[in-house]
Amino acid sequence: MPGDEASPQSPRSPRSPQAPLPPSAPLPPQTHRPPSDPQPALARAERFTWLTARVLEQRRFAFHFLGGDADPVDTALGSYLNPDGGYGHALDPDLRGPLSQPLHTAHALRVLDSLGRCAGQRIERLCRHLTGVSTAEGALPVVFPAPHDYPAAPYHPVHDDPPGELLTTGPVVGLLHRNRVWHAWLFRATDFCWDRVENLHRTHPYEVQSAVAFLDGVPDRARAATAADRLGRLVREQRLVVLDPRRRAEFPPAPGYAPGEQLFPHDFARRPESLARGWFTDEEMHRSLDFLAAAQQQDGGWPVRREAWAPGSSLERRPIATLEALLTLRAYGRLPGQVSRPGPVPPR
Repeated sequence: MPGDEASPQSPRSPRSPQAPLPPSAPLPPQTHRPPSDPQPALARAERFTWLTARVLEQRRFAFHFLGGDADPVDTALGSYLNPDGGYGHALDPDLRGPLSQPLHTAHALRVLDSLGRCAGQRIERLCRHLTGVSTAEGALPVVFPAPHDYPAAPYHPVHDDPPGELLTTGPVVGLLHRNRVWHAWLFRATDFCWDRVENLHRTHPYEVQSAVAFLDGVPDRARAATAADRLGRLVREQRLVVLDPRRRAEFPPAPGYAPGEQLFPHDFARRPESLARGWFTDEEMHRSLDFLAAAQQQDGGWPVRREAWAPGSSLERRPIATLEALLTLRAYGRLPGQVSRPGPVPPR
C-alpha cells in the first residue's frame, strides 16, 4: 500500500479485545539482536528468499541486491497479467484466484516502478482496464465482487456494490503520476484522491500509507506538501504511529487491526525523500529503523504483523515483507549500496 511492497488494507471488523503487549516486552529472541555488520543480514535474507519466496520475489531480490537483470523480474510479473490488462492470480497474496483486482494492480505498479518500466503499451492497457472497473466517481474499490467465491482475507470483505476507496486508488494514482503517465482515467481519480486526502478527519494507518503514496507522486508539489503537513499532524494526534518501539503499549492498534499490528515511522516514510519523513524527528526515525533492523528473524526473513488467515498467503507474504524491509533499510543507508536499480523518477 504504499511503501515498496506492503498493500494497504481495510480495517477489520472489531473482534474480541486481546491483551496488548506490555510496555517493555522484549522482542522474541530471534528478533532482538540487530546485526553489527549489514552484510550477514543481507546474506541471511538471501537464503530465506531462496528457501521460501515465489519466483517473482526471488527475481526481485536478485535484481535489487545481486546485480541481476530487470528482464527476469518483468517476465515473472507477466505471469500475473490477465487479458483484460489487469493483474490477478494472487499477486497480492491476500486475494486468491485469477481475477484482476485493484490490490494486484497497485502491487504490479510498485514492481514496475522499481524497474523503471512503468510506461508503454502495458500501462496504456492497464489504464483502459482501470477505466472500465472504476466506480461512478472514478475511483477504485478495494475488492470487486466476483462470480466465483475465490478465497480472500477476512479483512477484505466483498460487497455487491463496493465504494471507491483511497486505500486502493491513492497508490495507483500516485505511482502513475510519479512515472509521468498521462491518461484520461487519471483526471477524475486524481480529483477523488485530493478530495479524500484533504478531508480526512478520522482515519487508520493503512489509509494514511495510501495517502502518502498519492502525495509522494502527484505533480502539484506545493499542494502535496500542505496536505502532508496536515496529515502528519493528524497521525500524531490520533496516535496512529508508534513513535517509540519501547513503549508500544501506549500506541494500541487501530480498531479492527490484529494485536501487534502497529505501524512505525519507517512504515510511512519508506524513503528519506518521502513527504512523511518530515513528520518525525531524527531520533524517532533512528529508533524506528533500529527496530526494523532488529526484527530480522533467525531464518533471515522479516515477520508479517497482520493476521495470518491462510498458510499459503502467510508464506508468500513474508518474502514480500523481507524485500520491503531491506529496501527501506538501504534507502536510509543501513545496508550496502544499491545494485541495478534505476534512480527514482522525481515528481513533476
